[in-house]
Amino acid sequence: MNRIFLDVHALQTVPPSNLNRDDTGAPKSAVYGGVPRARVSSQAWKRATRGYFKDAQLLDPAELGVRTKKVAELLATRIIELDASMPEANALHLAAAVIEAATGMKLAAPERKTRGAKAKTAAGEEPADETPRSKYLMFLSARQLNGLATLAIDGAADITAYLKDKDNKARAKQIADTGHSVDIALFGRMVADSTDFNVDAACQVAHAISVHRVENETDYFTAVDDENTEAESGAGMIGTVDFNSATLYRYASVSIHQLAANLGEGLREDEPVTTPVRRAVEAFVHAFIASLPTGKINTFGNHTLPDAVVVTLRTTRPISFVAAFEEPVTAEAGSGHLREACARLAAYIPEIERAYGDEESTRTWVLRVGSATDKLAEVGEKASTMSALVETVGTAVAERMEKPA
Repeated sequence: MNRIFLDVHALQTVPPSNLNRDDTGAPKSAVYGGVPRARVSSQAWKRATRGYFKDAQLLDPAELGVRTKKVAELLATRIIELDASMPEANALHLAAAVIEAATGMKLAAPERKTRGAKAKTAAGEEPADETPRSKYLMFLSARQLNGLATLAIDGAADITAYLKDKDNKARAKQIADTGHSVDIALFGRMVADSTDFNVDAACQVAHAISVHRVENETDYFTAVDDENTEAESGAGMIGTVDFNSATLYRYASVSIHQLAANLGEGLREDEPVTTPVRRAVEAFVHAFIASLPTGKINTFGNHTLPDAVVVTLRTTRPISFVAAFEEPVTAEAGSGHLREACARLAAYIPEIERAYGDEESTRTWVLRVGSATDKLAEVGEKASTMSALVETVGTAVAERMEKPA
């Protein structure tokens, strides 16, 4: 297959908010172009995108995975679903053995980290948690979990002897390393104990940064005790929360050829490879655009969507347009940052494409809202709605995949 890259760029303005906190509770930040910028980490937006797949029902649950340390418990549940007569303890034993054989990762009961928890366990007030768990998050698809559950039941009579058989162990490894879910195919999987079990991510997500200088602010708040009498003055609680507001530049790139390789011949046996790839691309474009990290969302209610989205399909290499904002945007009185940010992009995109792009093989679409985004109208083909953009991009990806290499 040809090398195909899908780039998604978005300008999104968020009001006072704290989308993604650092270890002090303040909004994350970064220095770019010599000035501090608001920042939302790639991990935060990838997590939001994965959640949106499920919340908005963009994909069938069978096409999604689960990332957890409680992988033995998860697999044990699948085993019991297939064999309701299986005792829970037996299912956990089978699950742990199969996971270790399939991935090479050792499972162990979690260590109790707090002094109080250890004291309660030692005193018999709280039973020790002996459930085996992985040392780090394990990402498995629904199909992989179902396959491993079936294998565990096949070897239930003596799972140790069953997995000593080379063919059975190879089958366990094969199940765990094929049939990847869409989210595993997009965002990859790393298993430190067994590098051949890793999945190279087809999608790269940049840290979102503000197009302008941003300084964090602090909100001082009080809460009144509802049961206070008139004679009782003062607040029942006081505190502070840090926040900022920003116009963010967001960017992600999907290597379509890598996505196709990760998904294999199809998530269902009756469909060609282009079908699940198209479905995955459409779901990702929709979810990346519409999702929002939920940090302090109840405090600030900062529910916004991008004002402008530019999607580019190319065969050369991924190209971020962040350099358009290396010199920070400065707002004129009453104009905000969005209008100038759009003007910057509208001027920068044709220049970078002229210098480094391939105009014959590159297609660009623009979805925009409001007059502040007018400058972007001529950058690419118009998409009137997100649904239209998603469908158009999906069709273009499928057609490009079907072209001879």
